[in-house]
Amino acid sequence: MSNQLVSTDFEKDIQELNKIPAIANILEVICSTTGMGFATVARVTEDRWVACVVNDKIKFGLTAGGELKLETTLCQEVFQLNKIIAIDHVDEDPIYYNHHTPKLYGLQSYISIPIFLSNGNFFGTLCAIDPKPALVNNEKTINMFKLFGELISFHLDSLKSLSETQVKLLEEQKNSEIREQFIAILGHDLRNPVSAISNAAQLLLRSPLDERNTKLAMVIRNSTTRAMGLIENILDFARGKLGEGIQLNYNNIESLESALNQVVTELRIAYPETEIVTDFKLENEVAADYRRIAQLFSNLLGNAITHGEKTTPVKVTAKTGLDVFELCVINKGKKITEETQKHLFKPFSRGKIHHGQEGLGLGLYIANEIADSHGGAILVASSDEETCFTFRFKPQVTISND
Repeated sequence: MSNQLVSTDFEKDIQELNKIPAIANILEVICSTTGMGFATVARVTEDRWVACVVNDKIKFGLTAGGELKLETTLCQEVFQLNKIIAIDHVDEDPIYYNHHTPKLYGLQSYISIPIFLSNGNFFGTLCAIDPKPALVNNEKTINMFKLFGELISFHLDSLKSLSETQVKLLEEQKNSEIREQFIAILGHDLRNPVSAISNAAQLLLRSPLDERNTKLAMVIRNSTTRAMGLIENILDFARGKLGEGIQLNYNNIESLESALNQVVTELRIAYPETEIVTDFKLENEVAADYRRIAQLFSNLLGNAITHGEKTTPVKVTAKTGLDVFELCVINKGKKITEETQKHLFKPFSRGKIHHGQEGLGLGLYIANEIADSHGGAILVASSDEETCFTFRFKPQVTISND
């Protein structure tokens, strides 16, 4: 018998078991119910037996962390055979009357049951011993031990789940800090130089340039416009993952029609080869974030231009009624299958939908989030003839333009 310090893994098991107050109460109930003087929960492996929680009323001399040689214990048989051993009176037991374990430790009564974790792994044993006989080899006592064994297993699994949850929480806190830093980098360190490049391209286009340099300046300008759009989408995505969602601001500086026309103008410049036909019937201003609606519109229109037929115009309609705002973007092109439509508004789904297409696949996701923030939705109707994305929501307030 030894009370020397055990290895780190066993120390962890001892610490976890001693965090569970119910186990000490279980051992006390076992001793008082059976009349036995020593009860313990032991960690048992193929080569070690270590006491984790102990109730010792007979001065057996073993405390938490105390270790017995496995081959000197009956728990070795419990471990190897996954069976319950219960002995009322060793001297009268036909199987164990001459067993080396009772002789070595001076025992007359003994009971031990295996403890299994929820994953089926063997953890150890719940056992009790006494130098005097005790009535333990009966259905009532064995069922009590089984119930206590299941309760101990439940507490161990709960502690493990709690520990895993705490680890995940710490990881998520670290990830949250990384995301915040990522947002800061995008919001300042990356957006500022892209803006500077865009401004430089605009200045170049206002200068007298030959045809070749004009085309190069337009490529730079268009690329930076796209880069700024990607940055904004990533910022919105990162903020959403941080729990902020899409934030709305109803203090609009310009009209809704101006916001939509600005998007059309920007994309006509960026894609001069594509004709964009608009039909706006905006009789009322609506309670909405026009900048966000413009962002939604830009994503839908850019998507239509990119994936529609290049030789046919993209049509845009927008209208307001007494209780609804509706924006439609229509393009000719291949039909979007029902399976593909399931992934349209998922983040980073571009590779699943349009193989070989550039971009992060965040545009439609962000557009859908903006629609949801307004209490609306984006509907998709696609046929062999055309595809239509429709953003519709019912504003709480409408303001007449009259």
